[in-house]
Amino acid sequence: MRNEFLQVGVITSPHGLAGDVKVFPSTDDPARFKKLKKVLLGDEKKVLEISQVKFFKNMVILRFKEHPKIESVMGYKGKALYVAREDALPLEENQYYIPDLVGMEVSEEDGNVLGTLTEVLQTGANDVYVVKNENGKELLIPAIRPCILQVDTEANRMVVRLLEGL
Repeated sequence: MRNEFLQVGVITSPHGLAGDVKVFPSTDDPARFKKLKKVLLGDEKKVLEISQVKFFKNMVILRFKEHPKIESVMGYKGKALYVAREDALPLEENQYYIPDLVGMEVSEEDGNVLGTLTEVLQTGANDVYVVKNENGKELLIPAIRPCILQVDTEANRMVVRLLEGL
């Protein structure tokens, strides 16, 4: 099942008195915030129009048109920010949105089911897929070409080849 919305960050705190918020980005490209005109706030997906974007260290500082004062953003701490799938950055070949991978059934070439992909660890060099079997045992699979043979987001399945030592 594909998610209609994709998370791009989480508000960590207000910033200054003008209604700005600090956002910890959960996207590969924090500069994408410069291109966004709106985000959706929290589970209720409240539309917020972005009027200003700045960057500070590893954070993004956002100002929303609807909130010119700190008092109006005080309750936003810890809330996630989303974009609609159609506003997400386009993917390159063999790239996937993490929410589309989580929950996939993972099996080997011979059909042996290894378990369900429960998490994607972003290590820097390459992602690592965490696959949990029915007994709760975890298997770590590097997201590299020799290991990941097929990803079918429509069928919610992944076929992998376990390399020696995994």
